[in-house]
Amino acid sequence: MTDKELQVKIELALDEIRPFLQSDGGDISLVSIDNGKIVKVQLEGACVGCSVNQMTLKSGVEMTIKKHAPQIETVLSV
Repeated sequence: MTDKELQVKIELALDEIRPFLQSDGGDISLVSIDNGKIVKVQLEGACVGCSVNQMTLKSGVEMTIKKHAPQIETVLSV
């Protein structure tokens, strides 16, 4: 899979979860993909100060990204 194909898959995953974040006043954007294994995202809006954002990141965002791109090992918020 090319870097571009991987980026498209990750953007699709973020598009899948974005409505849930936006319904709570937040959002998410892709910052980078490192070595084809580590995805860096930026939580935005209400997600920044949310007390459960790390749970959302791991159980929602990371799980959804791995569903679309199984080679991803971890998702980090920067």
